[in-house]
Amino acid sequence: MGSSSNGSPAKPFKFLIYGKTGWIGGLLGKLCESQGIQYTYGSGRLESRQTLVADLDAIKPTHVFNAAGVTGRPNVDWCESHKVETIRTNVVGTLTLADVEELLKNYENVCTLRVRMPISSDLTNPRNFITKISRYDKVVDIPNSMTILDELLPISIEMAKRNLTGIYNFTNPGCVSHNEILEMYRDYIEPSFTWKNFNLEEQAKVIIAPRSNNELDAIKLKTEFPELLSIKESLIKYVFGPNRTTPVAA
Repeated sequence: MGSSSNGSPAKPFKFLIYGKTGWIGGLLGKLCESQGIQYTYGSGRLESRQTLVADLDAIKPTHVFNAAGVTGRPNVDWCESHKVETIRTNVVGTLTLADVEELLKNYENVCTLRVRMPISSDLTNPRNFITKISRYDKVVDIPNSMTILDELLPISIEMAKRNLTGIYNFTNPGCVSHNEILEMYRDYIEPSFTWKNFNLEEQAKVIIAPRSNNELDAIKLKTEFPELLSIKESLIKYVFGPNRTTPVAA
């Protein structure tokens, strides 16, 4: 066991995680298990201050991870037609959790991680961005920042251990287009795979909510974690390489 700066034993980590039934929340729990970190999933509702206070009082965590949120199924258009449910969890719930932590004075600092178009090595998961676009009839071809969960979620735990605070663009450096991802999918996974493109004007006719496209600056995260791979390098190392079904070129 490590020691604090005054020589006393360091307090062991104990994580409280919200989002047990979600994709990222579930992955965080598995990472804690693999690293031997004690963790508990919160049972309180994010929009209920009383239940959050009860969770914090009973568990007394060193860190709280909020991975709960409504993303919509099958896509974000669901949120447009279910605005009350979306706001209740994504806005009111998150603010309530932060408010409770401040009220109890147990947690003085918050670290916000901005995840974009999350991708994992599990190409069967319907929440995986690659799985989504590989099933679309048509895709737009626009570069975007994206988050490779296999590389970045372990970093989120390390950030908690370092007690980092503030706002981080939680994406791999650089950007990658939809076509570039689908080309990798074809080259590594399914050689016969084909797709069609359409433009933003054509896309707008078949969706409810406009989609955002952007490249986030990951310099702050890269400075703290110099080993962080670029988006295209990370895609090959963590996603397409391990899932490869096509022959490796001689």
